[in-house]
Amino acid sequence: MPSAPLFDGLSLGIVLGGTALATVLRSGRQELNVTMRALAGLFAARFSATKAKADLASQVSAICRDGILRARSGPIGDREFDDATDALVRSRSLDVLIERHHTHRRARLAAADTAVRTLAQAAELGPVFGMVGTLVSLSRLPTTGLDQGALNATVAMAVMTTLYGLLLANLVLAPLARAVERRSQDEERQRQDVIEWLSGQLEPALSAHAPVHRLHPRGRAAG
Repeated sequence: MPSAPLFDGLSLGIVLGGTALATVLRSGRQELNVTMRALAGLFAARFSATKAKADLASQVSAICRDGILRARSGPIGDREFDDATDALVRSRSLDVLIERHHTHRRARLAAADTAVRTLAQAAELGPVFGMVGTLVSLSRLPTTGLDQGALNATVAMAVMTTLYGLLLANLVLAPLARAVERRSQDEERQRQDVIEWLSGQLEPALSAHAPVHRLHPRGRAAG
């Protein structure tokens, strides 16, 4: 008996189309846009604490040498640190620097959580539409009688839709969700390293200008 082909367009269309449509209907446009950006970010260059420190080094040196009153912020191409250092120079306060860091951090974590949740939801839907494909295949059985050819086609379609649903969920969507989560965790570690380094470098210069009650980079107050 010849083996069934491993590609069936109708089965694949049911699983992919059904999973995509159900995910779109369950998620809002904003959640889908956030998820698409997170997936695109997997192919972008990773955030590097070493590079960020090197880019910020000239500003840090200028502040330590000339004092915060003469400092001028300069963009390094990273939205968070450009915003945070600009706020630092304008306010002359480490509190503001760290508050901006936490604001951006909350937004990043919320976006990553949205993307992971959306992808995980899609992964749950994949096998569901594999079962839908099985029902569709059964509905195509002739009502006038059962012949061997019709039975073989029905079984093949039922098997392929189930297979496609499982593969989509476990080899595509669930790994993508985990990849987004890992990328987010790695970026947070790298950014935390930079903000702690930046705070440690700038605190003496700011303390010389005026006593500060510094927020700990992780959010706890330090005396």
